[in-house]
Amino acid sequence: MAERAGISVGIDGSNLRQGGGVTHLVEMLRAAQPGKHGIGEVVVWGGEKLVARLPQRPWLRAVHDRRLDRSLPFRLCWQNFVLPGLARKNCSILFTPGGTGSRALQPFVTMSQNLLPFDRHERQRYRFSAMHWRLKLLHYSQRAAFRSADGVIFLTDFARRTISSEIGRTGRETVTIPHGVDDRFRLAPRQQKRMEDYSAERPLRILYVSVVDLYKHQWQVINAVAALRQKGLPVRLDLIGGFLVDSARRKLERSLREADPGGRFIRHHGAVPFDILHHHYHEADIFVFASSCESLPNILLEAMAAGLPIACSKRGPMPEVLGDAGAYFDPEKPEEIAAALELMIRNPDLRMEMAQDAYRRSEKYSWAECADQTLAFIARVAESASRAC
Repeated sequence: MAERAGISVGIDGSNLRQGGGVTHLVEMLRAAQPGKHGIGEVVVWGGEKLVARLPQRPWLRAVHDRRLDRSLPFRLCWQNFVLPGLARKNCSILFTPGGTGSRALQPFVTMSQNLLPFDRHERQRYRFSAMHWRLKLLHYSQRAAFRSADGVIFLTDFARRTISSEIGRTGRETVTIPHGVDDRFRLAPRQQKRMEDYSAERPLRILYVSVVDLYKHQWQVINAVAALRQKGLPVRLDLIGGFLVDSARRKLERSLREADPGGRFIRHHGAVPFDILHHHYHEADIFVFASSCESLPNILLEAMAAGLPIACSKRGPMPEVLGDAGAYFDPEKPEEIAAALELMIRNPDLRMEMAQDAYRRSEKYSWAECADQTLAFIARVAESASRAC
């Protein structure tokens, strides 16, 4: 591809502090080849922790602004009163991966990473709480950003359809670009054991990785695994993930007390550092994913790349991502979760087939592809905006 000169990209990292948003930006920039798309420089504004994690590249300029290490009001003031001037001075186009932006920043491309503010049913779980109002605020602010943006990136076609139907018109151009998977998670499917090979001393290990929140339904998975134990199946459940809201913590703790008060077959490990998380996938036998609201289920991608057979929620974009390579269930019905798990537990050939299919599907999710498609889209929007001037 012939190089096109003159495009400089600014990136607003002011609200990227931890989690998937930081991982996306860091991994995308690590894999990026901006010159391929006529981009000569990329400037990232962010807090100290974000800037410290960015890769060192000759075309990348990371700018640490101390105001972005402070609380939300300071960051909002910076976005509204400082960023527009910086964008006009330093870049041809601005990229706001946090779903923010206004007409003062044009031209700009934004990205939708959180479907929860646009799912009315899921928002109702947080009624009469501070989270309810936070989601409402995000709904209005992100709706304004998506409507005024020159380009909007969605992570799945499901998220694209859902948000478009909820808010009507979005940016002048839209595209679906999924995230990638860190190669640390990749492990080819292992030979599946027969049911007779497991015992109380060597149980079949079921893993669920996800932050504990109301739409993640860990308590339903606990009830399902308890039912399998009552049938005499030698299974163990490992839950990994910290807490977001107190109501979810209380539901999880109550379920643990009722289902397994002695901690014999269910273990909640809390949050695990991302740099060692892949070891837990590689030690598991089956993965379960019970979320009912996702833009793109990164955790599901990690399990697919780890070569695991997967029992999965049939809500949201999960079937779009996993396809026919999983056993599906309604995440709010523990009897369906138990049935999906039991189907796989009793059928090692089915487990192997599903694991192999999921692993093959995971291979199309790479950070190199994500970076290439993202920069190509940003460059195309920049050129369109330039011609319109």
